[in-house]
Amino acid sequence: MASKKVKAAAAKKAAGKKRNYHTTGFIFWICLILIATPIAVLGWILLSSAMDTGKPVLGNRYEGDLDPAITSEQMTEVEQAVAGLEGIEDSSVRMVTATMRVYADVPDEWGIDDVKSKASEIYETVTGILDPAVYFTQADGRKMYDIEIHVYNLKENRDADEFVYVIRNKTSSMSEPISSVVSEPLDAELAQQLRDDVIAREEAEAAAKAEEEARQAEENGESGEGGEEASSEDSEG
Repeated sequence: MASKKVKAAAAKKAAGKKRNYHTTGFIFWICLILIATPIAVLGWILLSSAMDTGKPVLGNRYEGDLDPAITSEQMTEVEQAVAGLEGIEDSSVRMVTATMRVYADVPDEWGIDDVKSKASEIYETVTGILDPAVYFTQADGRKMYDIEIHVYNLKENRDADEFVYVIRNKTSSMSEPISSVVSEPLDAELAQQLRDDVIAREEAEAAAKAEEEARQAEENGESGEGGEEASSEDSEG
């Protein structure tokens, strides 16, 4: 009878130790996971950052916007239509960051009124192909394209008084396009002052360069004379 009690007590004690062992093991693994998880996450972040060093971060700022999109076929159609207008000597159409830009060169003798009129005509030609309400106006919270019409009468010598440059543009947030004569400064006196400052700086730089060249030439001349005198003394000796 006593032996049965002893055996029962021993079995109970062994079962208790076994439960304690399982409990301790369970707690140990839980703690290990809690400690290892943030370390593993931090290690992955550091590794990813090291692997991506020097690579550009790319994204699509117009994701979900620009719908419908302007196709290459439509761009070609616009380019051909603009090139066929009267008075257009040269033209091109480009898409730069969701902005359609049309460049047109017109006769050198055209004045502001003629250039502005042609810019308006080009705008009407483009929007006759691409409906501005569809392609150049925001709708339902979506960003759409902007349009810029650049018309100028001189490709070169743009500092000349006859130079005229007009931009007719419409952003997708504008209801109507506007025209600006960018070849005319808003503040003529300030523009002239800036030109004079540039000329004065260039003249000062040219004078300083000439002075430095003269100084170097003088130093080279003196060193040459010294060498000749030394050679003369050596020959006499």
